[in-house]
Amino acid sequence: MNFRILLILLAILSGTGFINAQNASVRGRVFDAVSNEPLPFVNIIVDGTQTGAVSDLNGNFIITGLNAGFIRLQASFVGYKQAVSPEIEVSSARIANVDIPMESTDLQIDEVTVTASPFRKTEESPVSLRTIGIGEIENSPGANRDISRVIQSFPGVQSTPAFRNDIIIRGGGPSESRFYLDGVEVPNINHFATQGASGGPVGILNADFLREVNYYSGAFPANRGNALSGVLEFFQVDGNQDKLKFRGSVGASELSATLDGPIGEKTTFIVSARRSYLEFLFGILELPFLPNFNDFQFKLRTRFDKKNELTFVGLGAIDVFDLNLKIKDPDDQQKFILSSIPVNEQWTYTVGAVYKHFRENSFQTVVLSRNHLNNGAYKFLDNDDSSPDNKMYDFVSEEIENKFRFENNTRLDGFRLNFGASLEYSTYLNDTWGKRFYNNEVTEIIYKTDLNILKWGIFAQASKYFFDDRLSLSMGFRADANNYSDEMNNLLEQFSPRFSASYNLSPLWSLNFSTGRYYQLPAYTTLGFMVNNELVNKNNKIKYIAADHIIGGVEFRPNSNILFSTEFFLKNYSDYPYSINDSISLANRGADFGVIGDEELISASSGRAYGMEFQTRITSGKGFNMNLSYTLVRSEFAGPEKNYIPSSWDSKHLLVLTSTKELKRNWRIGTRWRYVGALPYTPWDLDKSSLVSAWNLTGAPYLDYERINSLRFKPFHQLDLRIDKAYYLNKATAKFYIDFQNFYNFQSEQQDIVVRDTDDQGNFILTDNGQRYQLRSVKNTSGTLLPSIGIIVEF
Repeated sequence: MNFRILLILLAILSGTGFINAQNASVRGRVFDAVSNEPLPFVNIIVDGTQTGAVSDLNGNFIITGLNAGFIRLQASFVGYKQAVSPEIEVSSARIANVDIPMESTDLQIDEVTVTASPFRKTEESPVSLRTIGIGEIENSPGANRDISRVIQSFPGVQSTPAFRNDIIIRGGGPSESRFYLDGVEVPNINHFATQGASGGPVGILNADFLREVNYYSGAFPANRGNALSGVLEFFQVDGNQDKLKFRGSVGASELSATLDGPIGEKTTFIVSARRSYLEFLFGILELPFLPNFNDFQFKLRTRFDKKNELTFVGLGAIDVFDLNLKIKDPDDQQKFILSSIPVNEQWTYTVGAVYKHFRENSFQTVVLSRNHLNNGAYKFLDNDDSSPDNKMYDFVSEEIENKFRFENNTRLDGFRLNFGASLEYSTYLNDTWGKRFYNNEVTEIIYKTDLNILKWGIFAQASKYFFDDRLSLSMGFRADANNYSDEMNNLLEQFSPRFSASYNLSPLWSLNFSTGRYYQLPAYTTLGFMVNNELVNKNNKIKYIAADHIIGGVEFRPNSNILFSTEFFLKNYSDYPYSINDSISLANRGADFGVIGDEELISASSGRAYGMEFQTRITSGKGFNMNLSYTLVRSEFAGPEKNYIPSSWDSKHLLVLTSTKELKRNWRIGTRWRYVGALPYTPWDLDKSSLVSAWNLTGAPYLDYERINSLRFKPFHQLDLRIDKAYYLNKATAKFYIDFQNFYNFQSEQQDIVVRDTDDQGNFILTDNGQRYQLRSVKNTSGTLLPSIGIIVEF
C-alpha cells in the first residue's frame, strides 16, 4: 500500500465536512430473565452519565438525545440484581434496540453491595469467563473485525505469526474448542478450515451480526459439551424493528453487504453476504496461491407473544484455494509453496432453530440444527496434471450432523436449575486415494468410508447464592455416549462432574474456584479412517479424550469499570490419540492447512498444561479502554512411555496490551502489542526427505519426529496500530479506518524452506544413483508491515 495514499486519505478524513449527531436514540425492553415477564418502573441510565429513562408497564423504554457512539445501559429495580446491557452502538441513522434481562434476588435494595459490571461472572463460571463487547470487536487493532483474532488479546489465548486463526487456549491443541451461535452449535467458524481442528486464515462470522461474545477458557457450563480448552458463545443482534436498513463495508480482504428490518409486527430479520477479492489481489502481487471465499449469514426472530419465541439462524461458506501457476520465475519460497500446497475446495453451512417457551418460574429451550462440511483436495507432482501417474493424492470427505437439544431452566427456592438432554445423528463420508511413506516404504492409502453415528447426552447443573449473596456455589454434571464402539456407548464412562464456588471477601475483592472433568470425541477423520476396509481406530479401541481442570483465582474490582484478576490453572489430559506411525501425540498437530487425524491412532497419550494468568481491564465511560493480559503457561505431552516433552504450544510467555482511546470529533486510535515466547518446533528429516520415493508423495520435506519439539524459535512480537474516523449523519453513518499490522515490521523466525536443487537446464539434480534429490535449505522469516483500509457505510 502506498503511504502517500494513506496520508492523503487521513487528510480527507480530518476535513471540516463533519456532523456530530447528538440526537441518537436507544429503545429497549426490561424483563425477568426466567419468566420473560416485563418489569415496569425500572430505572435505566446510560453508564457514566445521568441520562436515562423509566420503563413503562410493558417494560419498554426509550432514551433520546444521546451522543453517537458505543454505550452500555444500567438497570436497577427493587427485588432484582442490578443489570448491565451488552455494549450497543447508537446513532441518529437508526434507533438502536436492546433487551435487558434482570435476575431476581432475595436481598433488600440496601443490602446489595456489588454493583453491576460489564465484566460478567456467573455462578456456573466464576473463573475463566470473559465477555467481549461489540466495541472491542469493531475497533480491535490488527483484527480486521475478525472475532478469532480479537480473542487473541485475552488471557491464555496464543497467537502465531502465521496469519492464521487457530484458537489455542492454555496450552491445549487447536481442536479443543466449541462454538455456539445464539445457542446453535457451529463446528466451523473459519474459511479454509483445517479438518479435524478449528483454524483457518479468515473468519466466517460477520461482525455486523455480533452483539456480544462469551469466551470460556475453563469452568464450562454443563450444557456445553465436547470441549477440552475453550467454549465461545456468539450472541447476535436482532433486525431493526422500524424500517429496512443497509450496511455495506469494504475490508482488507472482502466486500460485504448486510440488510435488516422488520417483517410484520412480530418478526425481524438480518441477512448478509460477503465476497473476497483476495484471488485478484494475490494474482497482481504474484503470490503462489489464490484463495477465494464467499459466505452468508442470517437471523430471523419471531416473538409470538411474551411467552413464546422462535429464532432461525444460518451460516455458510464456499472456499476455493487455487495455485498461481502463471509465475514465470518463482523464487525459493514460491517454489516451496507451489510444490507442497494442494488445490482445495471446501464448503460448509449450519442452519438451526431455537424455540423458547416461558413459564412463571422457568423457561424451556428446544434447539434443532444441521451442519454440513464438504472438504476436498488434490495434488499432482510438480502440478503436472498431464498424466494420472503424477497424482499424489485425491480426497473428498463430508461431515454431516443433525442435532437436537432440550434445556429446562428453573428458578426454585433460590436455586437456579438447568437440565436437559441432547441427541445427534451424524454421517461421515470419505473417499481417499493416496500414498504415504511409512517405515521407509511407500504405503497405499485407499479407502471409502460411510459411517453413521448416533450420539446422546444428558446434563444438569444447580446453582445458589448464600450468606447475603456473598457466596455462590454451583454443581453439575454431563454424560455423553455414542454407538461407535463398546468403548464409547456407556454414559457412565464419560461422566463429567464439575463444581464452582465464589466468595466475596468485600465489595471489591473475591475468591473464585472451579474444577471439573471434560470429555471430547475424537475427530471424524480419526473415527472414519480405514485400512483394508476396516475402521482401524475402532479396532484399536479409540476413546473419548479426557481433561481434568483445576482453576483458582482472585479478583479485585475497585469500581464497576475496572477489573484486576489472577488465575491459576492446571489441565491433566488422558486418552489423547497417539500416532502409531509417527510416535507422537496428536495434540501437537492442527495449526496448519489440510487434514489431521486421518491415520492409525491409539488412545495412549497423556498431557498436562499449567500456569497462571494476570489481566487488567478498563472500560472507561470517557472513551478509554485497556486490556492487559499476561499468561505463564507450560504445555507437555507424552506417549505410552510417559516421557513428557514440550508440546507445540509450549510458548511459556504470552503478553498482550490492547488499548483504544476516543478522541474529539469521533476519532479513535488503538494499539495492540503482543509477545509470544519461544515456541518449540521439530526439525526436518533431510535424509528421509531427500528420497525420491518419499518426496514425490508430498512435494515437501518430512519432520524428524525422533527430535520432536527439540528446537525453539526466537520469541515473536508485533505492534498493530489502528485509526478510526466516524461520521454520524442524520440519516446515515460512515466509518473509515486504517489498520497497520506489524507496524515496526518485525521479522519472525520460521522453519527453513527446503527445495530441490536444479541444474542450468532446470532439471532436478539427483544423487545416489537417482534415488535421492539434492536438497537445499533456505532461511525463512515471516512478517511485513501490512496496511489496510476499511470503509463502512450504513443508512
